Amino acid sequence: MKKSKLAMIIGSLLLLGLFIFPLWNITLEAPQYPTPLGMEIYINHFEDTNEFDIKNINLMNHYVGMKYIPKTIPEFQIFPVAILIMVALGVLIGLKANYKWYLAWFVLMSCLGIAGMYDFYLWEYDYGHNLDPKAIMKFTNPDGSIMGFQPPLFGTKDILNFTAHSYPRLGAYFMFVGMMLTFIAFFLGKKEHKKA
Repeated sequence: MKKSKLAMIIGSLLLLGLFIFPLWNITLEAPQYPTPLGMEIYINHFEDTNEFDIKNINLMNHYVGMKYIPKTIPEFQIFPVAILIMVALGVLIGLKANYKWYLAWFVLMSCLGIAGMYDFYLWEYDYGHNLDPKAIMKFTNPDGSIMGFQPPLFGTKDILNFTAHSYPRLGAYFMFVGMMLTFIAFFLGKKEHKKA
């Protein structure tokens, strides 16, 4: 089998790592929590980093009027199907199509990844800004507007006495390496085509 085809197939299959490993992690550090609170975000569910973390985050967030982190969201139904389709499509393209299709797959997967990150940002924004007006505690910014509690999309951010961290996990790296392999497959295929 040609190297380009092999790279395309392996790259596509690496996306299956999203079903095994977490995609993202949000961690909250504060003096009152010796062990930081954390939430692992998988492609199809949320999970505690340490036992009862999500329950404790929900209890804490209740006081400032934030919504509870749900057990499930609509994206948990959509994303796994989209990834399975992209894996199957990538393998099929690797087996049957020419190298130009490798680039088309990469572009489509990149668009889906960007759309997923944007959707994650919107969820975080709603979670941190759409507060219950009847909340027990209310915090305002210096200009008098209601303070938001949105965690960062990527990186670290101070929110009151908490430091929130938001970073990719192993599943995201599987996806990144897989996508890079499919991108490399395009150039390998182009080179093989010129030689032929």
